[in-house]
Amino acid sequence: MNLIAVLLALICEQLKPLPHGNPVHQGMIAWVRWTGRNFDAGRSHHAAVVWSITVVGPALLVGLLAMLLHRYSLVLSLVLDVLVLYLTLGFRQFSHYFTDIRDALERGDELEARRLLAEWRHLDASELPRTELLRHVLEHSLLAAHRHVFGVFFWFVLLSALGLGPAGAVLYRMAEFAGRYWAFKSRTLDAPTNERLMQLSRRLFGLIDHVPARLTATGFAIVGNFEEAVNGWRRDAALWAHSNEGIILAAAAGAVGVQLGGSAAPGVTPDRSKTFDAGGDMDATGAEGSTGGQPPQLGHLQSVVGLVWRSVVLWMLLMGLLRAANMLG
Repeated sequence: MNLIAVLLALICEQLKPLPHGNPVHQGMIAWVRWTGRNFDAGRSHHAAVVWSITVVGPALLVGLLAMLLHRYSLVLSLVLDVLVLYLTLGFRQFSHYFTDIRDALERGDELEARRLLAEWRHLDASELPRTELLRHVLEHSLLAAHRHVFGVFFWFVLLSALGLGPAGAVLYRMAEFAGRYWAFKSRTLDAPTNERLMQLSRRLFGLIDHVPARLTATGFAIVGNFEEAVNGWRRDAALWAHSNEGIILAAAAGAVGVQLGGSAAPGVTPDRSKTFDAGGDMDATGAEGSTGGQPPQLGHLQSVVGLVWRSVVLWMLLMGLLRAANMLG
Protein backbone atom coordinates (compact mmCIF):
# COMPACT_ATOMS: atom_id res chain seq x y z
CA MET A 1 0.00 0.00 0.00
CA ASN A 2 3.01 2.30 0.46
CA LEU A 3 3.72 2.19 -3.26
CA ILE A 4 0.12 3.08 -4.12
CA ALA A 5 0.07 5.94 -1.61
CA VAL A 6 3.33 7.42 -2.92
CA LEU A 7 2.23 7.08 -6.54
CA LEU A 8 -1.14 8.72 -5.89
CA ALA A 9 0.47 11.51 -3.86
CA LEU A 10 2.98 12.24 -6.63
CA ILE A 11 0.21 12.34 -9.23
CA CYS A 12 -1.90 14.68 -7.08
CA GLU A 13 1.11 16.91 -6.43
CA GLN A 14 1.88 17.14 -10.14
CA LEU A 15 -1.73 17.86 -11.08
CA LYS A 16 -2.54 20.24 -8.22
CA PRO A 17 0.58 21.54 -6.46
CA LEU A 18 0.15 23.51 -3.28
CA PRO A 19 0.41 27.24 -4.05
CA HIS A 20 3.05 29.43 -2.51
CA GLY A 21 2.01 30.67 0.92
CA ASN A 22 -0.65 27.98 1.23
CA PRO A 23 -2.57 27.51 4.51
CA VAL A 24 -0.53 24.42 5.44
CA HIS A 25 2.73 26.36 5.17
CA GLN A 26 1.29 29.27 7.13
CA GLY A 27 -0.04 26.87 9.75
CA MET A 28 3.41 25.31 10.17
CA ILE A 29 4.95 28.74 10.67
CA ALA A 30 2.30 29.59 13.26
CA TRP A 31 2.87 26.26 15.05
CA VAL A 32 6.65 26.67 15.25
CA ARG A 33 6.26 30.25 16.48
CA TRP A 34 3.70 29.23 19.09
CA THR A 35 5.78 26.39 20.54
CA GLY A 36 8.87 28.57 20.69
CA ARG A 37 7.01 31.44 22.32
CA ASN A 38 5.25 29.29 24.94
CA PHE A 39 7.82 26.62 25.83
CA ASP A 40 11.19 28.32 25.37
CA ALA A 41 12.30 30.34 28.39
CA GLY A 42 15.92 30.46 27.28
CA ARG A 43 17.35 27.68 29.47
CA SER A 44 19.41 24.87 27.98
CA HIS A 45 16.91 22.06 28.60
CA HIS A 46 14.07 24.08 27.08
CA ALA A 47 15.58 23.60 23.63
CA ALA A 48 14.92 19.85 23.79
CA VAL A 49 11.40 20.42 25.09
CA VAL A 50 10.54 22.87 22.31
CA TRP A 51 12.01 20.64 19.60
CA SER A 52 10.16 17.56 20.89
CA ILE A 53 6.82 19.34 21.04
CA THR A 54 7.31 21.02 17.67
CA VAL A 55 8.59 18.03 15.70
CA VAL A 56 7.79 14.80 17.52
CA GLY A 57 4.35 15.89 18.75
CA PRO A 58 2.67 16.19 15.31
CA ALA A 59 4.36 12.99 14.14
CA LEU A 60 3.03 11.04 17.12
CA LEU A 61 -0.49 12.36 16.59
CA VAL A 62 -0.43 11.32 12.94
CA GLY A 63 0.99 7.93 13.90
CA LEU A 64 -1.79 7.30 16.43
CA LEU A 65 -4.43 8.36 13.90
CA ALA A 66 -2.90 6.02 11.32
CA MET A 67 -2.99 3.08 13.73
CA LEU A 68 -6.63 3.81 14.55
CA LEU A 69 -7.70 4.08 10.91
CA HIS A 70 -5.75 0.97 9.92
CA ARG A 71 -7.68 -1.02 12.50
CA TYR A 72 -11.09 0.00 11.14
CA SER A 73 -10.66 0.87 7.46
CA LEU A 74 -7.84 0.23 5.00
CA VAL A 75 -9.41 2.72 2.59
CA LEU A 76 -9.34 5.53 5.15
CA SER A 77 -5.80 4.52 6.07
CA LEU A 78 -4.77 4.87 2.42
CA VAL A 79 -6.52 8.25 2.19
CA LEU A 80 -4.55 9.47 5.22
CA ASP A 81 -1.28 8.25 3.69
CA VAL A 82 -1.97 10.02 0.41
CA LEU A 83 -3.11 13.23 2.11
CA VAL A 84 -0.08 13.47 4.39
CA LEU A 85 2.33 12.66 1.56
CA TYR A 86 0.65 15.24 -0.63
CA LEU A 87 1.17 17.86 2.08
CA THR A 88 4.75 16.86 2.94
CA LEU A 89 6.12 16.24 -0.56
CA GLY A 90 7.03 19.35 -2.47
CA PHE A 91 8.25 18.40 -5.93
CA ARG A 92 6.45 21.27 -7.63
CA GLN A 93 7.28 23.76 -4.88
CA PHE A 94 10.78 24.14 -6.30
CA SER A 95 10.57 22.63 -9.80
CA HIS A 96 8.65 25.60 -11.26
CA TYR A 97 11.51 27.94 -10.36
CA PHE A 98 13.96 25.51 -11.92
CA THR A 99 11.88 25.28 -15.10
CA ASP A 100 11.39 29.04 -15.37
CA ILE A 101 15.12 29.71 -14.91
CA ARG A 102 16.00 27.08 -17.51
CA ASP A 103 13.50 28.56 -19.98
CA ALA A 104 14.90 32.06 -19.41
CA LEU A 105 18.45 30.86 -20.06
CA GLU A 106 17.36 29.02 -23.20
CA ARG A 107 15.92 32.31 -24.46
CA GLY A 108 19.18 34.04 -23.60
CA ASP A 109 17.48 36.19 -20.96
CA GLU A 110 20.06 36.08 -18.17
CA LEU A 111 18.55 39.09 -16.40
CA GLU A 112 15.27 37.22 -15.96
CA ALA A 113 17.13 34.11 -14.83
CA ARG A 114 18.96 36.14 -12.17
CA ARG A 115 15.71 37.73 -11.07
CA LEU A 116 14.08 34.32 -10.70
CA LEU A 117 17.03 32.95 -8.73
CA ALA A 118 16.93 36.00 -6.46
CA GLU A 119 13.18 35.48 -5.95
CA TRP A 120 13.66 31.77 -5.22
CA ARG A 121 16.70 31.91 -2.94
CA HIS A 122 16.46 35.55 -1.80
CA LEU A 123 19.95 36.44 -2.89
CA ASP A 124 21.32 39.54 -4.54
CA ALA A 125 22.24 37.81 -7.82
CA SER A 126 22.42 40.91 -10.03
CA GLU A 127 26.17 40.51 -10.66
CA LEU A 128 26.21 36.72 -10.75
CA PRO A 129 28.19 35.27 -13.70
CA ARG A 130 26.39 32.73 -15.88
CA THR A 131 28.46 29.80 -14.63
CA GLU A 132 27.79 30.69 -10.99
CA LEU A 133 24.11 31.19 -11.75
CA LEU A 134 23.92 27.68 -13.17
CA ARG A 135 25.86 26.26 -10.23
CA HIS A 136 23.50 27.79 -7.68
CA VAL A 137 20.46 26.51 -9.56
CA LEU A 138 21.92 23.00 -9.80
CA GLU A 139 22.95 22.81 -6.15
CA HIS A 140 19.73 24.20 -4.70
CA SER A 141 17.61 22.00 -6.99
CA LEU A 142 19.47 18.83 -5.99
CA LEU A 143 19.12 19.59 -2.28
CA ALA A 144 15.47 20.55 -2.71
CA ALA A 145 14.78 17.28 -4.52
CA HIS A 146 16.32 15.38 -1.64
CA ARG A 147 14.52 17.26 1.13
CA HIS A 148 11.15 17.46 -0.58
CA VAL A 149 11.09 13.97 -2.09
CA PHE A 150 13.70 11.37 -1.14
CA GLY A 151 14.01 12.21 2.55
CA VAL A 152 10.23 12.13 2.91
CA PHE A 153 10.11 8.79 1.04
CA PHE A 154 12.60 7.16 3.39
CA TRP A 155 10.95 8.14 6.65
CA PHE A 156 7.48 7.40 5.32
CA VAL A 157 8.49 3.86 4.36
CA LEU A 158 10.44 3.26 7.58
CA LEU A 159 7.78 4.26 10.10
CA SER A 160 4.98 2.89 7.93
CA ALA A 161 6.66 -0.52 8.19
CA LEU A 162 6.48 -0.12 11.98
CA GLY A 163 2.73 0.50 11.81
CA LEU A 164 2.85 4.29 12.25
CA GLY A 165 1.59 5.15 8.78
CA PRO A 166 2.77 8.51 7.43
CA ALA A 167 4.21 9.66 10.78
CA GLY A 168 7.71 9.43 9.32
CA ALA A 169 6.86 11.90 6.56
CA VAL A 170 5.59 14.36 9.17
CA LEU A 171 8.66 13.83 11.36
CA TYR A 172 11.07 14.55 8.51
CA ARG A 173 9.19 17.54 7.16
CA MET A 174 8.71 19.14 10.60
CA ALA A 175 12.35 18.58 11.55
CA GLU A 176 13.55 20.16 8.30
CA PHE A 177 11.05 23.01 8.48
CA ALA A 178 11.65 23.85 12.14
CA GLY A 179 15.42 23.80 11.75
CA ARG A 180 15.21 26.09 8.73
CA TYR A 181 12.82 28.45 10.52
CA TRP A 182 15.00 28.79 13.63
CA ALA A 183 18.11 29.27 11.49
CA PHE A 184 16.28 32.02 9.63
CA LYS A 185 15.34 33.73 12.89
CA SER A 186 18.95 33.64 14.06
CA ARG A 187 20.00 35.52 10.91
CA THR A 188 17.28 38.15 11.27
CA LEU A 189 18.49 41.05 13.37
CA ASP A 190 15.10 41.88 14.83
CA ALA A 191 14.07 38.31 15.64
CA PRO A 192 16.80 36.54 17.65
CA THR A 193 16.28 32.91 18.62
CA ASN A 194 17.60 30.59 21.31
CA GLU A 195 21.08 29.65 20.09
CA ARG A 196 20.85 26.24 21.78
CA LEU A 197 17.54 25.58 20.06
CA MET A 198 19.00 26.43 16.66
CA GLN A 199 22.05 24.23 17.23
CA LEU A 200 19.97 21.35 18.59
CA SER A 201 17.52 21.46 15.70
CA ARG A 202 20.36 21.46 13.17
CA ARG A 203 22.11 18.58 14.92
CA LEU A 204 18.97 16.46 15.25
CA PHE A 205 17.93 17.07 11.66
CA GLY A 206 21.44 16.06 10.64
CA LEU A 207 20.90 12.75 12.44
CA ILE A 208 17.43 12.30 10.94
CA ASP A 209 18.81 13.06 7.48
CA HIS A 210 21.95 10.92 7.86
CA VAL A 211 20.67 7.74 6.24
CA PRO A 212 18.34 9.40 3.67
CA ALA A 213 21.19 11.62 2.42
CA ARG A 214 23.40 8.60 1.82
CA LEU A 215 20.60 6.69 0.14
CA THR A 216 19.93 9.67 -2.13
CA ALA A 217 23.61 9.83 -3.04
CA THR A 218 23.62 6.08 -3.68
CA GLY A 219 20.58 6.44 -5.91
CA PHE A 220 22.29 9.20 -7.89
CA ALA A 221 25.30 6.92 -8.35
CA ILE A 222 23.18 3.98 -9.52
CA VAL A 223 21.20 5.95 -12.10
CA GLY A 224 24.13 8.15 -13.16
CA ASN A 225 27.85 7.60 -13.71
CA PHE A 226 28.44 5.17 -10.87
CA GLU A 227 32.24 5.23 -10.78
CA GLU A 228 32.55 9.01 -10.94
CA ALA A 229 29.75 9.48 -8.40
CA VAL A 230 31.43 7.18 -5.88
CA ASN A 231 34.83 8.79 -6.47
CA GLY A 232 33.30 12.23 -6.03
CA TRP A 233 31.57 11.11 -2.84
CA ARG A 234 34.85 9.90 -1.36
CA ARG A 235 37.00 12.74 -2.62
CA ASP A 236 34.83 15.86 -2.50
CA ALA A 237 32.08 15.42 0.11
CA ALA A 238 34.29 17.00 2.79
CA LEU A 239 34.42 20.25 0.81
CA TRP A 240 30.98 21.22 2.14
CA ALA A 241 30.41 22.54 5.63
CA HIS A 242 27.58 20.07 6.29
CA SER A 243 28.34 16.41 5.61
CA ASN A 244 24.88 15.35 4.44
CA GLU A 245 24.65 18.09 1.83
CA GLY A 246 28.25 17.46 0.81
CA ILE A 247 27.63 13.78 0.14
CA ILE A 248 24.54 14.50 -1.97
CA LEU A 249 26.16 17.24 -4.04
CA ALA A 250 29.48 15.45 -4.50
CA ALA A 251 27.76 12.27 -5.67
CA ALA A 252 25.44 14.20 -7.99
CA ALA A 253 28.37 16.15 -9.44
CA GLY A 254 30.14 12.93 -10.31
CA ALA A 255 26.96 11.28 -11.59
CA VAL A 256 26.40 13.96 -14.25
CA GLY A 257 29.99 15.17 -14.67
CA VAL A 258 29.47 18.76 -13.54
CA GLN A 259 31.59 20.98 -11.32
CA LEU A 260 29.82 21.99 -8.12
CA GLY A 261 30.94 23.72 -4.94
CA GLY A 262 33.12 26.74 -4.43
CA SER A 263 32.73 29.97 -2.52
CA ALA A 264 29.93 32.35 -3.34
CA ALA A 265 30.53 34.65 -6.27
CA PRO A 266 30.69 38.43 -5.72
CA GLY A 267 27.26 39.95 -5.31
CA VAL A 268 25.66 36.84 -3.82
CA THR A 269 24.41 37.96 -0.43
CA PRO A 270 21.31 37.05 1.56
CA ASP A 271 18.45 39.52 1.56
CA ARG A 272 17.57 39.94 5.22
CA SER A 273 14.49 41.95 4.38
CA LYS A 274 12.67 38.86 3.14
CA THR A 275 10.27 37.00 5.38
CA PHE A 276 10.54 33.30 6.10
CA ASP A 277 7.45 32.60 3.98
CA ALA A 278 9.72 32.33 0.98
CA GLY A 279 13.08 31.90 2.61
CA GLY A 280 15.53 29.05 2.71
CA ASP A 281 18.68 27.69 4.28
CA MET A 282 21.36 30.06 3.03
CA ASP A 283 24.47 28.13 4.11
CA ALA A 284 23.55 24.61 3.01
CA THR A 285 25.67 24.86 -0.13
CA GLY A 286 28.71 26.57 1.38
CA ALA A 287 31.88 24.78 0.25
CA GLU A 288 35.62 25.30 0.56
CA GLY A 289 36.40 24.18 -2.99
CA SER A 290 34.99 22.72 -6.17
CA THR A 291 34.52 19.19 -7.44
CA GLY A 292 35.95 17.90 -10.68
CA GLY A 293 33.96 17.86 -13.89
CA GLN A 294 32.95 20.42 -16.47
CA PRO A 295 31.93 23.95 -15.46
CA PRO A 296 28.11 24.18 -15.28
CA GLN A 297 26.47 24.57 -18.67
CA LEU A 298 22.86 24.84 -19.76
CA GLY A 299 22.75 21.17 -20.75
CA HIS A 300 23.53 20.15 -17.17
CA LEU A 301 20.11 21.41 -16.08
CA GLN A 302 18.43 18.75 -18.19
CA SER A 303 20.95 16.17 -16.98
CA VAL A 304 19.99 16.90 -13.37
CA VAL A 305 16.27 16.66 -14.20
CA GLY A 306 16.88 13.23 -15.69
CA LEU A 307 18.99 12.20 -12.69
CA VAL A 308 16.25 13.15 -10.22
CA TRP A 309 13.45 11.46 -12.16
CA ARG A 310 15.46 8.26 -12.64
CA SER A 311 16.09 8.27 -8.90
CA VAL A 312 12.35 8.64 -8.25
CA VAL A 313 11.70 5.64 -10.49
CA LEU A 314 14.42 3.71 -8.65
CA TRP A 315 12.76 4.43 -5.29
CA MET A 316 9.40 3.36 -6.66
CA LEU A 317 10.88 0.10 -7.94
CA LEU A 318 12.52 -0.56 -4.58
CA MET A 319 9.22 0.01 -2.77
CA GLY A 320 7.54 -2.35 -5.22
CA LEU A 321 10.16 -5.02 -4.57
CA LEU A 322 9.78 -4.60 -0.81
CA ARG A 323 6.03 -4.99 -1.17
CA ALA A 324 6.42 -8.10 -3.32
CA ALA A 325 8.91 -9.62 -0.88
CA ASN A 326 6.54 -8.92 2.00
CA MET A 327 3.64 -10.58 0.19
CA LEU A 328 5.70 -13.62 -0.75
CA GLY A 329 7.16 -13.89 2.73
